[in-house]
Amino acid sequence: MIVNATINLKLPYISDAWTQKPSEGLRPLKRNSAMKYISHSLRLNNNSITNIQDLHKTTSHFLAEPSQLAWLDLSFNNITHIDHVLCELHELRVLYLHGNNIFILSEVERLRALPHLRSITLHGNPIETNKAYRNRVISALPWLKNMDFSAVTQQERVMAKIWHQSNTRSQSIKDTLK
Repeated sequence: MIVNATINLKLPYISDAWTQKPSEGLRPLKRNSAMKYISHSLRLNNNSITNIQDLHKTTSHFLAEPSQLAWLDLSFNNITHIDHVLCELHELRVLYLHGNNIFILSEVERLRALPHLRSITLHGNPIETNKAYRNRVISALPWLKNMDFSAVTQQERVMAKIWHQSNTRSQSIKDTLK
């Protein structure tokens, strides 16, 4: 069972969440004897977070088993980069990053370190305006089942693979000509 610990108070820093009490949904949040939440999800959406370097400390502060974090919602913040700290969340299955300010599409490739990631949202970021946006994300994360709340189809996987091969070949030719 996944219990949601939700914090959304327009916090500018992820570490500011440590002083807040997560809001409860329909079910009360369960805690262990150390008063940490028994949850595999953390929602830090709808804040003003720009930097997530303290994410590990934040998950450890709130969750009884931070290494088992499976669902992370960082949507509607002011995040500009896909930080390496996300790659340490080895059990992550769902990652919401939509509605941020991520502008370097190649940073999505960092998320290859997350073998269990099945669903990601990145729409509403500047990277979405890139013509190759969906192909590049699916190419970088071929095991995705859903992207931007839409199923990844077999046809999209084939197209992403062709796109990747084409761009890899083009880059090799450019490198050879230098």
